[in-house]
Amino acid sequence: MKLRSPGLSMVAVVGLLALPACKKEEAPAPVAEAPSRAPSPTQQPLPPAAAAGAGEGAAVAPAPAGNGVVMGSVSFTGTAPVMADLAPSVDPACDGRPEKEQSVLVKDGKLKNVLVRVRGTVAGAPAAPSTPVVVDQSKCTYVPRVQGAMAGQQVVFKNSDGTLHNVRGVVGTKPVFNVAQPPSGAPVQKPLPADAEVLRLKCDVHPWMTAYVVSNANPYFATTGDDGTFTLTGLPAGTYTVEAWHETLGAKTAEVTVKDGAPADASFTFAATDAPAKP
Repeated sequence: MKLRSPGLSMVAVVGLLALPACKKEEAPAPVAEAPSRAPSPTQQPLPPAAAAGAGEGAAVAPAPAGNGVVMGSVSFTGTAPVMADLAPSVDPACDGRPEKEQSVLVKDGKLKNVLVRVRGTVAGAPAAPSTPVVVDQSKCTYVPRVQGAMAGQQVVFKNSDGTLHNVRGVVGTKPVFNVAQPPSGAPVQKPLPADAEVLRLKCDVHPWMTAYVVSNANPYFATTGDDGTFTLTGLPAGTYTVEAWHETLGAKTAEVTVKDGAPADASFTFAATDAPAKP
């Protein structure tokens, strides 16, 4: 089967996926799946809402089950680690990408890209939405880098770049899929692996590209931005375990009691000495 992109063939794609720069990563799955214009079992048509908003990079939240709110911020104490320079790229499609590694981003003492979520099932919580979460590839960077999804939700991968990418999904050290995406190719949809709590994404063509989709049993999660803040809305009154998860610094938890009409605080603090997260 030929890729539907001028000048590309499956032989060329497989050759790119075996680049020496990726030797330190897990071996790619044996066959990279090339998207076609016709739907297949591994490339399903997007729901209308997903196709219209596929560049947003965020799930559409279901209707809330209550009116409780948990809000706070995630801080970083001590000296933040210095992020390494990324290897130079000669690919013009990568112009404008970050110049440094993005795993630990601290600004004014606040930590970005922390997934804050309520752990476990929540009675009366809405089911997983039919709208998928979206991961875009823009300027040779996954956008967003960290996001949550409900167990059973689909994930859509877009390629907004004028260059070849592939999306290799890894759970722990086990590759679970490997999808080739030609320049500006059609979006590809995949189910979130049922046994995956953290799905890590890699690109073998551009080995600095990394992203995470964190699966959760309920819809109460959010990712911190530059200011380190988060807000979880729609919770029924009750006591919950709230977790803050970071890709390299591990996880912090807190017990939080939520009351109707009274926002609860659940702030967290990380440091460079915190244990690394499991991949």
